[in-house]
Amino acid sequence: MLDLLFMDASRQLATLFWRYHAFQWDSDKGFVLASGETSPYYVDCRALLAHPDARWLVAQLACTAIRDLSVEAVGGLEIGAISLATAISDYAFATQPRKTYRTFVVRKQAKDHGLGKRIEGAVNDGARVLIVDDVLTSGGSLLQALVAAREAQLHASHALVIVDRQEQEGKKIIEAQGVSLISLLTLDDLKTAQPDT
Repeated sequence: MLDLLFMDASRQLATLFWRYHAFQWDSDKGFVLASGETSPYYVDCRALLAHPDARWLVAQLACTAIRDLSVEAVGGLEIGAISLATAISDYAFATQPRKTYRTFVVRKQAKDHGLGKRIEGAVNDGARVLIVDDVLTSGGSLLQALVAAREAQLHASHALVIVDRQEQEGKKIIEAQGVSLISLLTLDDLKTAQPDT
């Protein structure tokens, strides 16, 4: 029953990407990605997560996907992971059975003032954490967060993304680090959800 609910919620989420113009498809010009590569697809999770119904649905799907994991905190690289980690933490705390996931943020570079920390938030050495990011392409952002988490003595065996673009072997690169990847949607899911015009 939970699998059917998950599939229905996944389809709803893919539809919201189109409704909120968070998925663009331009076969002619394409879009330059953070990796420098060009793709006919642009996935804008910041535009998606600007809407509370989308945040709630993403958090619901994420909490369903991680319900059997032993996780104490959720976080990832600034800025893409911030709203995602917060949404997951808030949803888990607000619904039953209640779970408490603390959050953290991995800075791209350590601060040059104060404590000079690279990881900010409520995590302690040895904590079991879930690394999150909005979109997976090459895996660069997840890898940065994973390396920083491990350097801070955090245990990260799982990562979660909203969309796996299924390009540049991102999933393979992440899983080569001994991390299981969970994706709520794939690029194929987004393409399939295109509304009739």
